[in-house]
Amino acid sequence: MSIEVGGVVEGTVTGITKFGAFVDLADGKVGLVHISEVADVYVNDVKDFLKVGQKVKVKILNVDDHGKIGLSIKRLQPKKPEAAPAGAPAQPFQRPQRRPIGNDFRGGKPAGRFPSGPVSFEDKLSKFLKDSDERLTDLRRKTDSKRGGRGSRRSG
Repeated sequence: MSIEVGGVVEGTVTGITKFGAFVDLADGKVGLVHISEVADVYVNDVKDFLKVGQKVKVKILNVDDHGKIGLSIKRLQPKKPEAAPAGAPAQPFQRPQRRPIGNDFRGGKPAGRFPSGPVSFEDKLSKFLKDSDERLTDLRRKTDSKRGGRGSRRSG
């Protein structure tokens, strides 16, 4: 039996550590199932999921230059749809609709802010720069009026 990345092989758990489990494969080779590759759920202790001497099917994730073999049990398990928490609605989360404020909104979007057609990157960038410049100008006006304007500076 050859060890190829992406292949599925059967092995025997030979040792369990706090970071994973060592699995004896064919031809006396040993691979490691990292704790993050043991199960789809959070694994606090590998011993809760695997026992020494247990036969397991593993997927070969990688084989490095030093002959270390990375394995996964989790990637062979079928994906389970995520269960909604108790009391949660069955449908996916939807953003609440915006309420119009004054006459600035049309169809739930601010007027002139979101064009109806496709917009190029250059158009978006120029709009951003224009908005940014307007905001900086307003900010400068407000701070200058609090300080008494530029003419009130004294040179000493």
